[in-house]
Amino acid sequence: MALRTQISERQRRFGAELRRLREGAGLAVKDAGALVGMGGPQLSHIEAGRTGLDPDRLTVLLGAYGHMDETYAAALQQMGLSNGKGWWSPFKGFVMSSALDLAESESSAAALSSYETLLIPGLLQVSGYSETILSGDQKKVEFRRGRQQAISGDGAVPLHAVIHEAALRTQFGGPEVMREQLDYLVEVSELPHVTIQILPFRCTEYVSTDTPFMLVHGPHSELDTALMEHPGGSTFHGDPDSLTAFRSKFERLKSLALPELDATRSLRARTEHDSLGLIQHVRYTL
Repeated sequence: MALRTQISERQRRFGAELRRLREGAGLAVKDAGALVGMGGPQLSHIEAGRTGLDPDRLTVLLGAYGHMDETYAAALQQMGLSNGKGWWSPFKGFVMSSALDLAESESSAAALSSYETLLIPGLLQVSGYSETILSGDQKKVEFRRGRQQAISGDGAVPLHAVIHEAALRTQFGGPEVMREQLDYLVEVSELPHVTIQILPFRCTEYVSTDTPFMLVHGPHSELDTALMEHPGGSTFHGDPDSLTAFRSKFERLKSLALPELDATRSLRARTEHDSLGLIQHVRYTL
């Protein structure tokens, strides 16, 4: 089988998981390969994501590595068997490969945790806002609409978003677009699986609050992924130490943010300062 020249994030992560487990078990690559009838170089290619591994050999390796968690094994097997195709496939060539990887990750996520500083999260953007951010590129806008299926279509997954107040006050698209955008945040927060909190300017504690990121929670916690976006593309982090740091950071951000958006509570039941009150105040000033 020819080696892959283009490796998706899912394929890279599948291999990285095998390498992490092998090293944790203290096995050399040639010894682990011998357990499933292959040479060390072939297993190295698998661990680098350059080729796949059949389910039977995966089961043998997981047993040898001492990892017998059934949920993890089933999720890892599915990761290895997936053909990577989905609604995002026709957008290849129109968006960066990391965006395709993100869409694929979101499509199989168990939950999503997002922190944004200057932008409304892509999963929560209205069309006018996206068009401004994406310079009117309709293919990219359409792609962003497609991503929103993760929280609005069949099998929608839970989303918890912490958004910095700066994103509410930066008027991308102008006042009319921002009014529509703020109204939509209130509307979408009424969905039972969507939680939105605002981190206010008056927050006095620094917890890397200048760095946006997203946690894509997998079917097993060991398969979670942390995503950081930058102009050149997105970087994905799946090693245990990084995931622990990102989870801890998000929990701290949640505790520092205002109480979650809840348009169903009466004015009397709400606290003096909450996310809905701040959004309404910002909207009034537009």
